[in-house]
Parts: sequence; C-alpha cells; structure tokens
Amino acid sequence: MTLIDTSAWVEALRRDGDKGVRSRVESLLKTGHAILCDMVIVELWNGARGENERSKLRQITETLDRVSTTDAVWTMANNLATTCRTQGITVPSTDLLIAATARVHQLELLEADSHFRMIPEKI
Repeated sequence: MTLIDTSAWVEALRRDGDKGVRSRVESLLKTGHAILCDMVIVELWNGARGENERSKLRQITETLDRVSTTDAVWTMANNLATTCRTQGITVPSTDLLIAATARVHQLELLEADSHFRMIPEKI
C-alpha cells in the first residue's frame, strides 16, 4: 500500500500537474493500493477551493481507506523531528507526521515535496 501525500494529490488533481505523479496516483487508485491519513485529509480540505474541488475531495475521502494517527505515529514524528533538528534540518511538522505515519504503518510514500527527502532514512 502507498500513502499519497498532499503534494502528490495536488500534482495529480491540477490540470497542469506533473504527468508522472498523476500517472502514479491513477495507477495506485486503479489497483486499490492508495491509502490516506488524517493529516493529508486536513491539508487537502484546507486547500480546497470551490464546490468542484470539494466534490473531488469528498469522493477521495469517502472511497479510500485511511490509516490512523496512533501513539506510535506521534512518537515516531517526535523522533524524526528531534533527529532532523539535531542535524540542522528543518522540515514542516505536517510532513514529519505524514512521514511517521508511513513508517509506522509500513507504507510506501508517494510525494512531490523535497522536504520528505531531507528526513533521514534511519533514526
């Protein structure tokens, strides 16, 4: 299963979005391998403009499974934040939480945001 980050959803939903990302999202949806998490849902709804976008988001959030933001996810996010800060790396808290969700639930992460590539693989 693959957790699709907000950045990948934005690329996939934009008319002029990255075709490679759009293709990957479409493939994950078609094969049933796409999954959501709470933070991505909040970010998507926060950026929604107009009824057309809200309608698409309703369909996405009502159709796809969602993994929970457990205590283990919060602990992992804290550990990622500490590790990044110790190494002088600044990553938005939302991205740390999404990365932690993917790691704890052992999911691949599809993203189009360089912040995720700044997070160390091992902590």
